Amino acid sequence: MGLTRWGEWGRLLLLSLLISSVLAAQEPGDPSPHSDAWLLSEVASMRPGQPFSVGLRLVMEEGWHSYWRNAGDSGIPTSLEWELPDGFEAGEIQWPYPSRIERPPLVSYGYEREVLLVVEIRPPSDLAVGTTVTLAARADWLICEEPCYPASADVSVELPVRDAAPEPDRRWADAFAAARARLPVPQQGWSIAARYTSSGYVLDVSPPSGRVVSLPENPFFAAAGGVIDHAAPQPVARAGDGLRIRLSESDFALRPADRLEGVLLVRAPQADAPYTALAIAPEVITGEAGRAETPVAAASPGSREPLTLFLALAFAFLGGLLLNLMPCVLPVLSIKVLGFVEQGGTDPAGARLHGAAYGLGVLICFWMLAAALLLLRAAGRQLGWGFQLQSPLFVAFMALLFFALGLLFLGVVEVGASLTRLGAVARGSGYGNSLLTGVLAVVVATPCTAPFMGAALGFALARPAFHGLVVFTALGIGMALPYVALSASPALLRRFPRPGPWMESLKQFLAFPLFATVAWLLWVFGRQAGVDGASLLLLALIFLGLAAWILARWSAPSRTGTARAVARTVAALILLLVGALAWAGSRMVSDDPGVRLGSKWQPFSRARVEELRSEGRPVFVDFTAAWCLTCQVNERVALADAAVQEAFRARDVALLKADWTKWDPQITEALRSFGRSGVPLYVLYSAEPGVPPRILPELLSAGTVLEALADL
Repeated sequence: MGLTRWGEWGRLLLLSLLISSVLAAQEPGDPSPHSDAWLLSEVASMRPGQPFSVGLRLVMEEGWHSYWRNAGDSGIPTSLEWELPDGFEAGEIQWPYPSRIERPPLVSYGYEREVLLVVEIRPPSDLAVGTTVTLAARADWLICEEPCYPASADVSVELPVRDAAPEPDRRWADAFAAARARLPVPQQGWSIAARYTSSGYVLDVSPPSGRVVSLPENPFFAAAGGVIDHAAPQPVARAGDGLRIRLSESDFALRPADRLEGVLLVRAPQADAPYTALAIAPEVITGEAGRAETPVAAASPGSREPLTLFLALAFAFLGGLLLNLMPCVLPVLSIKVLGFVEQGGTDPAGARLHGAAYGLGVLICFWMLAAALLLLRAAGRQLGWGFQLQSPLFVAFMALLFFALGLLFLGVVEVGASLTRLGAVARGSGYGNSLLTGVLAVVVATPCTAPFMGAALGFALARPAFHGLVVFTALGIGMALPYVALSASPALLRRFPRPGPWMESLKQFLAFPLFATVAWLLWVFGRQAGVDGASLLLLALIFLGLAAWILARWSAPSRTGTARAVARTVAALILLLVGALAWAGSRMVSDDPGVRLGSKWQPFSRARVEELRSEGRPVFVDFTAAWCLTCQVNERVALADAAVQEAFRARDVALLKADWTKWDPQITEALRSFGRSGVPLYVLYSAEPGVPPRILPELLSAGTVLEALADL
């Protein structure tokens, strides 16, 4: 198989694997898709002139949601259009406090599963006793998961009129009680002040004297849009005897708000205490905060001072440079080494062009990854760096690709241009191969996160699309720079040995790092698809070797035209079988975890972290994945170190693993909350409630972990 044809196939496969779409269809004629609505009455009868409450009950399918009075970054609030008998009046909807519905980079406010929207009904005083009254309304709401559909329902309830105090309808007593418990209450006894500063709004909150409270993550819900940035973290700090919340101003704000109206969630410090929603509307004054701040554990773990764009670009550039030293990239870099050796100091102009083509390939792939991530996140998919390796099909494709490269390096197939020109700084031609090698280098680099990359990627995926593309461009420039600079320096190229017969031996030797990569990919695939799936992929590799052998044996120029045609036809049919086997293997599901927990580790959940901390234990969380080579190296070099394990035991540190081998929305959200979009990530929680969690570097050493443990 010629390299030109392989290059075209590679481009098509990479494009198809990096771009996906989500399609959903609404059943025709269904006015309330994925949800249902009813009108409930809190009382079993009504009395003339005595107000009572009804409620619109919305029940939504798992994963779907409706919206609060301020929908946030997207959505439309539920509305009621009443059809009441003469003399009846309906009050405004009483909105229970919402939940944050995060579809990065957007955050909306709404309700999942079920909500009861309470409305007060005021009947006239001259209502005839003994009659029955029908209260009706048209309800309109937006129901969303990743797609959104408008929904509506005509709802009604019939109630008898009696000359007696209304009795509660016991069927719905719990539902109304639960809804009222989530309604905002006045801020009596609380001291709440709001200021507008150069970085946004500051809320200073002091509870009533003698009362101890804590604030959850992102505790404030603005009552109106265009005031705060809904998706930005809301860091909480202690300020004197109270708490201080910093809120980022909305990018769409025309001027500062006069009042910071909204709902503030507070609760007692017990882990199982319910939230209390305070209805607040403090007047906004201008000025910087004056009291010293101390971060508290209730703040969002990712609520450190956000990176500036300039700092994110610097981190991205350094991370791209260091990515070349990560173990993921080494197999492809061996191909680059062959190219520099073949050049041997000749044809400086060709060397520069090949270096530029390689750099362009790196940038193109980073742009493709950025576009895929940003588009899928805008569609509601929470994805991060290395997301394609969570797909068994992509892992199978990479294993087949590296196996084919290894066969070519060994000389099993000698068709078309020399493999030493693949991605190389070669003479005369092959610039497309240089570009494709740059693309391939980025694709195989995604299992690794280099130092500085984590913060830069987190910034890129939480900001507007333009910022994300600029940060990914800086990553690409950093990764490509060493090779572009080397190819542009004839003096450095002359230091490489002259080409000669010895290069064939070097080329064959470098096939074995590629086969080692195949073994690692098979291991990852086995974690995702199980032993049966890995067996099918092994069978696909065998048939791929058979197809290569047939091409090499019977497709040589010395064979007759008929023999070559038959060989190519048979090889093509075998390649179709290879694809079918890889596809079938990728559809299987492993019952085993992607990462072995071992006897000392527990599976991660946020609830488990809080439970362990409430017991007075520090917690160490390892965000990892089977396909993350940096994670595997850190585990063996640092976390498995005897001194580190003894320090964990001596300090009674609970060890949790967050396994991201397969896509997990809870782990993805946890990563995002720390300003990260990929693994590895290491977080150490103190047992002290007032101490924020500590994030350790992406590259761990035993000394780094021991130093962090010593500070507990």
